[in-house]
Amino acid sequence: MMNSSNIQAKKLLFKARSERGFLASAENITNYKRIWARDGVICGLAALLDGDEELIETFKKTLQTLANYQHALGQIPSNVYFKETNEVELSFGGLAGRVDTISWFIIGVCNYCWMQNDDDFLSEVFPNIEKGLQLLEAWEFNNNDLLYVPRSGNWADEYITEGHTFYDQVLRLWALRCVQKLRPSASYQSKIDCITEKLEGNYRKNDYQTPFHPKAYQKLSATSYWMASVNPSGYQTMFDAFGNSIAQLLKLGDSTFQKRLTNYTETLRESLPLQLLPAFWKPIKEADDDWKLLVNNCKYEFRNHPYEFHNGGTWQMINGFYGMSLVSQNYVENPKHVLKAIQRLNAEENDGFYENFNTKTGKAIGVPQCTWSAAGELLLEQYINGKRLLV
Repeated sequence: MMNSSNIQAKKLLFKARSERGFLASAENITNYKRIWARDGVICGLAALLDGDEELIETFKKTLQTLANYQHALGQIPSNVYFKETNEVELSFGGLAGRVDTISWFIIGVCNYCWMQNDDDFLSEVFPNIEKGLQLLEAWEFNNNDLLYVPRSGNWADEYITEGHTFYDQVLRLWALRCVQKLRPSASYQSKIDCITEKLEGNYRKNDYQTPFHPKAYQKLSATSYWMASVNPSGYQTMFDAFGNSIAQLLKLGDSTFQKRLTNYTETLRESLPLQLLPAFWKPIKEADDDWKLLVNNCKYEFRNHPYEFHNGGTWQMINGFYGMSLVSQNYVENPKHVLKAIQRLNAEENDGFYENFNTKTGKAIGVPQCTWSAAGELLLEQYINGKRLLV
């Protein structure tokens, strides 16, 4: 049975439909009224679990749009803008190109085809998938099975992570596992095995014998979560909620570490006023060495004040994935607490579905009527109801 929050969330997705796919916001604000790769796929995954045929059809159009405008070299656009003059404007990133759009596209196609049993569509776009996977392999640069991502090269486009970012690695692993499920091959399985070993070995202090960065690994302290990134300068050790949530969905690492990670995240979540996880933790402040990197990493206005946006802000979308990871770890009550907290934020400002909130003050921030805020809620609700994505 649908509740009032569910009705409002679905209403927003319906409002954000277009003839070419999901828009990132139902409001005409800055560049959000476009077909965005990661926003569109996350909305589409919610549509698949919800089961509404009209929303699922919009998801298929989203995927077709992304495939149609894939770059000759394999990049999937960050967003596609259809002007009233019928001109099409493509963006592959801002201050740096976006790397995660390829993986989201592949995850979206595979989940759509798996749940809709649409092998014809899979055959139609499989060349796009292969081209994307080839480009991701090239973006390893040193053939070490780990993507090298420029700063601003993923969803956290004004944050400071860069290099072998954990989020991009687990997203690629998810994409490869989806492809292997639908079109299995020895080469895909070999790549999955190599990436899994590199992730489990390099992103936490253990007894890994062949670390990517031996000097940095030697200095690394043991933590209860996966490191955010490693690059030639060493580790970036902040907690990344999105990357760690996807890792839990994929059941990366042994069960002891998974449980330790959940203990860490639940302790953190329950200690904060909004009862949800921040995007990254702890916030970077003016006295910190990383502040200069952060304050200069914006094209227009600075939005990464401590506890806001990527710098410790709370995003309902990310918490949707976090709640799903709790369900996948067989927690029963905790995901319901997460869902209630997401619903409470989405209802703020007259069902505003704001993009994110200040973790300390609870103030709504960013774009209203943000579709992936609704999608995060719907995804978690359906996971609690027993539905599952292909992971």
